[in-house]
Amino acid sequence: MLLALYLVALAWIVFMPARTAGRVIGLVDVVAGWAGAFGVPFGVAYPVLEFSANIALFVPFGILVALSMPRSRWRFGMTALISFLSSCAIELIQLSIPTRVSTVSDVIANTLGGILGALIVRVLARRGARPAVNQS
Repeated sequence: MLLALYLVALAWIVFMPARTAGRVIGLVDVVAGWAGAFGVPFGVAYPVLEFSANIALFVPFGILVALSMPRSRWRFGMTALISFLSSCAIELIQLSIPTRVSTVSDVIANTLGGILGALIVRVLARRGARPAVNQS
């Protein structure tokens, strides 16, 4: 259920027109502007923050994908591959949205976020703290 809700929210974020996205999730612009107070130019801060935001956006994806698989079938590499393929699909779809820009760096950042989420599940599983997963 959480994975489905997350996917709806993710689709809303990544497929809305760029102008709307900027108003809704313009936090990267704001924080990059604040970085100027610390001597970091906007042109340097913005790409770093955007890359980091894409990683953060996909951490829940990696966690939820891993937790949605039965414990006996879950593999770290599978979650990483699903993260990569999902990110590629998003970027390909964004090619057809005139106001969106598809980038390889988004694929890399999103995949890293999915991998980080999978690593969190892996660490918790090794500690014996992995929550029960949906077995259906």
